[in-house]
Amino acid sequence: MKENIGGVDYVIIVAGGKGLRMGGDVPKQFLPIGGKPVLMRTIERFREYSADLQIILVLPKAQQDYWHTLCQEYGFKVKYQLADGGETRFHSVQNGLALIPDDAQGVVGVHDGVRPFVTIDVIRSCYEAACQQKAVIPVTPVVETLRHVGKGNVYRADYRLVQTPQTFDIQLLKAANKQPYSETFTDDASVVEAYGHPVAMVDGNRENIKITTPFDLIMAEALLNS
Repeated sequence: MKENIGGVDYVIIVAGGKGLRMGGDVPKQFLPIGGKPVLMRTIERFREYSADLQIILVLPKAQQDYWHTLCQEYGFKVKYQLADGGETRFHSVQNGLALIPDDAQGVVGVHDGVRPFVTIDVIRSCYEAACQQKAVIPVTPVVETLRHVGKGNVYRADYRLVQTPQTFDIQLLKAANKQPYSETFTDDASVVEAYGHPVAMVDGNRENIKITTPFDLIMAEALLNS
C-alpha cells in the first residue's frame, strides 16, 4: 500500500443484493464459492492489500444477523465497521461515508461486495492514481461486438466496461454525496461527475467479475480452481 502521510485510507464495501437473479432466498453476497461466502473473500482481498486500510461494510439491516451468524460459523475475524444499507446504492454509500470523520484526509474506495477477484495490483493502481487525480475508476476493454438496437453497430473501441473499486479523495466524495439523489446516479463515478469533477481511468482486471447470476457462480468457481 502506498504511503499516505497525514491521512488514512478507507474502503466502503457495499453489499445490498437480494439474490433475485440467483433464483434463491440467500442474498448473492452470502453464497459460498470455494467453501467460503463471496463477501468474506471480497473483504479479505482488501485486507490482503493493506493491514492499515479502514474497512467499512454496508449491509441491509435485515441481513446483519445472518451475516454475524456466518462470521461465527466460518471464524471470520477481519476487522471492519458496519453501516446500514440505504434505499439505493447512493444512500448506502452515504451511510458508509458517515462513519468517516468529516475532516479525514486520504482516499476512499467504493467496492461491490460481490467482486472478490479484483487483484491487489488493480486496487493499488486505483488508490495511487486517486492521490493525484482525485477520482479514478478501473476499466477493461469491450471484447465483443456491440449493436445499438435499431441503429446498427457501434464502435467497441469507444467503450470500456467499468469495475470497482472506484476511488476518490475523501473530501471530494463526501461533498459529491451531499447532492440530492438522482436516478442518473448509476455508480459513484456518476455522482462525482454530476458534482462537476472529471473521472480518470486505470486498467482493471478481466477476472474482476460481479457475481450476480448462477453462471457467474460457475465462473467464480473456475477462477478459484485456476
